[in-house]
Amino acid sequence: MVTIRLHNSATRKKEEFIPLDPSIVRMYVCGPTVYDRAHIGNARPVIVFDVLYRLLCHVYGAEHVTYVRNFTDVDDKINAEALRRQAAGAPGTLEDLIRERTEETIRWYHEDMDALGALRPNVEPRATEFIGAMIAMIEGLIASGHAYAKDGHVLFRVRSYQNYGALSGRSVDDMIAGARVEVAPFKEDPMDFVLWKPSDDSLPGWDSPWGRGRPGWHIECSAMSYELLGESFDIHGGGIDLQFPHHENEIAQSACAHPHGKFARYWLHNEMLQVEGKKMSKSLGNFFTVRDLLDQGWPGEVIRFVYLQTHYSKPMDWTEEKAKAAKATLFKWWGEVRSIDVADGTVSAAVTEALADDINTAGAIAALHALAKQGRWADLKASAQLLGLLDERMGGWALPAITGVAAGTLEFSGEATAAVRDTPASILGSRLAEFRARKDWSSADALKAAIIDSGAQVHISKTDVQIIPGPDFDPAKLEALL
Repeated sequence: MVTIRLHNSATRKKEEFIPLDPSIVRMYVCGPTVYDRAHIGNARPVIVFDVLYRLLCHVYGAEHVTYVRNFTDVDDKINAEALRRQAAGAPGTLEDLIRERTEETIRWYHEDMDALGALRPNVEPRATEFIGAMIAMIEGLIASGHAYAKDGHVLFRVRSYQNYGALSGRSVDDMIAGARVEVAPFKEDPMDFVLWKPSDDSLPGWDSPWGRGRPGWHIECSAMSYELLGESFDIHGGGIDLQFPHHENEIAQSACAHPHGKFARYWLHNEMLQVEGKKMSKSLGNFFTVRDLLDQGWPGEVIRFVYLQTHYSKPMDWTEEKAKAAKATLFKWWGEVRSIDVADGTVSAAVTEALADDINTAGAIAALHALAKQGRWADLKASAQLLGLLDERMGGWALPAITGVAAGTLEFSGEATAAVRDTPASILGSRLAEFRARKDWSSADALKAAIIDSGAQVHISKTDVQIIPGPDFDPAKLEALL
């Protein structure tokens, strides 16, 4: 069996991955708060842990892996958006508007992440489905002295958990000195964090022993992971921005609520994303949602390929130059593998070994390039699919939908890289060949340049001229040359 090694944020070293129970490998990843479209930074953990999920399924068998990623559908940002809509005159109660917004956003999220080739997790729990479990966990923390209720709030006593700060590598006093913490009259200590907070009549809420209210953010993941994966499971993942305070607080709550459990044994955190070398920011005009990139014409497979070129532990830079290069590479590969049955290929050991080495996607892509260089196209297709690439569900963009243009006058024969053999391409090819035969190099060069400007490639041999569609082919431009 392949040995998987992962960099464990909790121990700060690369360790051999040994599941608690090989018959059911369990992974929990923090999902989105569903109040708006996912931006391209939100997509990075989705792709990173999708690759890890694929690897675990490849090594242990899909039936032996459980992947949970939650939806946070109770949150102040969601409430604020619903209140904004209500103030703008949207019909329905606040609860109706909240439900409408969360359902809409979850649908968007699925559409966008599906477009990036991400497999859906085995379970996608919603926080609102586990309010009872959260209340029960909070009651247990109060009973054991790790939490206290005051003024309708329930707070976790941070100093009651001796290992608080171990994940992020900071002491409680250092955190207080170096960070802004909320000072409130209901807190015993500035670092104590909210498990439950009151809701007035204008906000959603649930009945509880402490009055009508709603859960704090951190308790949600602790309750859902316990209910779905147990008090001990294998992997917990998310972006580095969640390491503190969210993951730190999850550990404290869960360890105190279930002192005999191990909670998560391996912690993985992906680094942040930049755009053209700068931090993504609306003020800089470089803030993009996944849908923005898709609407700009970047295929989801191309977006995914760009992400995979950088190791998850390193900051990633989205650039148009990288996207163009990724598109050209994938287009070329699709031209070679489209007609190949993936069952005829074998996943390359070099690709598997790279992914098993702390999800080294950059190394795996280098191995894919080596397969292409060797002409091992069946193996390339099988291996690429382990990374979520060269899957027929993703590759439609690489075969331009141009058949039937102008009543069938323009048509590709066969795969995306097959020569354009019907008019107007064949006419233009014949015309170019005629110019060359007459040694009318000026006319030949001008026509060739115009054909290339349409996004097609021109291949000239001693016997014929072939016009082949490129990744940005525009059939209308080619037709206009007649």
